[in-house]
Amino acid sequence: MTSPLLRGQGLPPFSEISIDTIVPAMTELLQSLEQDLSQLEAQLTPTWSGLVEPLTALEERLTWSWGIIGHLMGVQNSPELRQAYEAIQPQVIQFSNRLGQSQALYQGFKALRQSPDWSTLEPAQQRIVESNLREAELAGVGLSGEKRERFNAIQLELGELSTQFSNHLLDATKAFSLTLTTPEEVAGLPPSLLAFAAQTARSQGQETATPEAGPWVITLDYPSYLPFMKYSERRDLREQLYRAFVRRASEGEWDNQPLIEKILALRLEQAQLLGYSTYAELSLSRKMAPSVEAVETLLEELRQASYDAAQQELDQLKAFANLEDLKHWDVAFWSERQREALFDLNSEALRPYFPLPQVLTGLFQLAERLFDVTITAADGQAPVWHTDVRYFQVSNSQQEPLAYFYLDPYSRPAEKRGGAWMDICINRAKLQKEGQPMLRLPVAYLVCNQTPPVDDQPSLMTFDEVTTLFHEFGHGIHHMLTQVDYTGAAGINNVEWDAVELPSQFMENWCYDQATLLGMAQHWQTGKPLPETEYQKLLAARNYMTGSAMLRQIHLSLLDLELHHRYRPDGSETIREMRDRLAKTTLILAPLPEDAFLCSFGHIFAGGYAAGYYSYKWAEVLSADAFAAFEEAGLEDESAVQTVGQRFRDTVLALGGSLHPLEIFRRFRGREPQTEALLRHNGLLPQAV
Repeated sequence: MTSPLLRGQGLPPFSEISIDTIVPAMTELLQSLEQDLSQLEAQLTPTWSGLVEPLTALEERLTWSWGIIGHLMGVQNSPELRQAYEAIQPQVIQFSNRLGQSQALYQGFKALRQSPDWSTLEPAQQRIVESNLREAELAGVGLSGEKRERFNAIQLELGELSTQFSNHLLDATKAFSLTLTTPEEVAGLPPSLLAFAAQTARSQGQETATPEAGPWVITLDYPSYLPFMKYSERRDLREQLYRAFVRRASEGEWDNQPLIEKILALRLEQAQLLGYSTYAELSLSRKMAPSVEAVETLLEELRQASYDAAQQELDQLKAFANLEDLKHWDVAFWSERQREALFDLNSEALRPYFPLPQVLTGLFQLAERLFDVTITAADGQAPVWHTDVRYFQVSNSQQEPLAYFYLDPYSRPAEKRGGAWMDICINRAKLQKEGQPMLRLPVAYLVCNQTPPVDDQPSLMTFDEVTTLFHEFGHGIHHMLTQVDYTGAAGINNVEWDAVELPSQFMENWCYDQATLLGMAQHWQTGKPLPETEYQKLLAARNYMTGSAMLRQIHLSLLDLELHHRYRPDGSETIREMRDRLAKTTLILAPLPEDAFLCSFGHIFAGGYAAGYYSYKWAEVLSADAFAAFEEAGLEDESAVQTVGQRFRDTVLALGGSLHPLEIFRRFRGREPQTEALLRHNGLLPQAV
C-alpha cells in the first residue's frame, strides 16, 4: 500500500495525491476492506469491543480515503477528477450496500442490544447501537432475492444521478458570462464589483481589463451575480442575467430535468421496498420531527405569520419603485434602493469595514468569550489543496489543543461548487496506540464562496458573507467541541438532520450583537471602527423584507416535502403544476414560466436534504430559542453571557449525537423549544393592540 490515499489516518496529504492513482488505490482499498469485513462477520462477538470497535475501524478506513476524494470534488473539480470519481463510485456504493446489508453484523447488533452488557453501555454507546440497527434496516438488511437486487441497483443509480446533477449545475453556472464594455452597461455598479468583474475578465484572457475601463465580466457565481442584481441600473441586463440564473442546468447537455424525474421515481420505489409509503416518511424515520404532518403544521404556523407581511412588503416596494409591473429582476435592485432610503444603509459602503482577517479576529474573540477557547493560526502545519486555504488550531484555556480546522474562504467558479458548507475531515475518538489510550482530535473543513481579494485589497466581505462564515463556523464548533469519545456519536455524527443546523444558525445571531459586531468591524485602510450610527442602521434593517425571506424558505421546504410525499411519476399533477399550486400560497410573485429553479436545487437532489429542507426552519426555532437564553440573561452582562455560553458548550456542543436532540435542548434550556423567539427576531409576532 504505497499510495498516500491508503494511509487511512492523519491529515489528508493533499500535495501528494495525483488523480491517476485514485482508481487503483481505491480498488485496492475496497478489496482489502472486503476481506476484513468477511473476517469480522465470521469472528465477531456481540460486544462493544468485539463488534462496534472493529466495525468502526473498518468504516473509518473507507471514509478517510473516499472523504478526501469527495472533498476535492467540491473544491477542486476537474474533468480528470470527475472521471476517476465516477469510475470508482459504483464500487464504493456496492461495498456500502454489502456493509449495510450484512446479516451477521445486524444480528450481532441485535444480540448486543439484548445482552447483559447492554445496561453497562453509556447512553452514547446505546445510541450508536440503535442507530446501526436502524441504518441497517434502511440499507435493506431485511430484503432478499429480487427485492435486494433492485434496492442495490437503485442505490447505484441514485449515486450516479446525484453526481451528474452536481456536475451539470457547476458546468451550467460556469458556461454563462456577460461581457460588458461600455460605461452605460455598468451604470450603478459599485467599485468593488467593477474591480472583481475586471479581475474575472483578466482571468479569462482579457489581460488589459481594468476596473475603470473594462471590459468587465459578470457570471452566475453569487459574488458576481448578486451585487449585479442589486446595483445595475440597466433593467434589460438584469433581466438577461436573472433569466439565465433561473434557467441554469435546465436545457441542452446540462439539463437536470430528466434527472429530477428519475431521482424522485427511484426514491419512491426505494422507500416502498423498505415498507414506507413515501420517501418523506423514510427520510423522517431518522429525523427529530415525528411526522410529515408535524413538519407541515410548523411550516403552516410560520407561513401564516409571514404571508401577509410578505404581501405588504411587495406592495410597499412597488409603490417605492413607482412600478406597478414589478418584475423578478427588479426586486433585488429596488429593495436595495428602498433599504438605503428607509435606513440610510448602503451594503457596499459597509464592505471596507469587514476585511476577512478582521472578521476572523472578531469571530475568534466571540468563541473565546462564549466557549472559553483560543483559536490561533496554524498555517504550514497541514497540507492544503489551494494556496488560499488557511489552517487553525482550537485550544482550551490551558492552551492545550482541542481541535483544528481548514478554512477555504473564496469563490473559485471554475472548480469549486457554489454555496458554503462544513464537512468532517477527522472525527474525535479515544483510540489505543501501542496499548496506551490516545485521544484523536477532530478536524473540520469550513468552505465558503465569498468575494476574493482583488488586486491589493483583502477580501472585503458583505454583511451576508459575514453571517455565512459565522454559520459554517457554528457547524465547525459543533464538530470540534464535542466531548463524546465514540466516533459514531461525536460532534455532528448521529445528530438528527433537522437539529444539526442549531449551532450554525445560533452563531448567526451574534452578527447583530453590538459587542461582537463593533469589536470586529474596522475599516481595512484607516483602522477606524464601524460608526455606532451604521450599527444602529444594520439593526433597524435586520427585519427588512423578513416576511418575504421566511416565505421563500417555507416555499422551498413545502415543495421538497410535496415532491417526496405526494408527487407520483404517473400521477395527475406534473412537478411544474405542483410548484405552481404551492406558489399560490407561498410566493407573492409567481415564478416565470421558464423558471427551472429545481434544476439548481442541489440541496435536495445532490446533497443530504431530500425531504429534509424544512430542517433549516425546524432548527431555526431551536437556534432562536437558544439565543433567547442569552438575551434573557443579558447580552451586556459579561459573566452571564459566559455562564450561558458554558452551558451551551456543555450540552448542545459537547453531547453531539450521544442523546436525542430534544433531550439535549431541554438540558440547555430547561424546557421544550418554542417558536416565539424566532417570530420575534423576524419581527413577525402579532402586535399587541
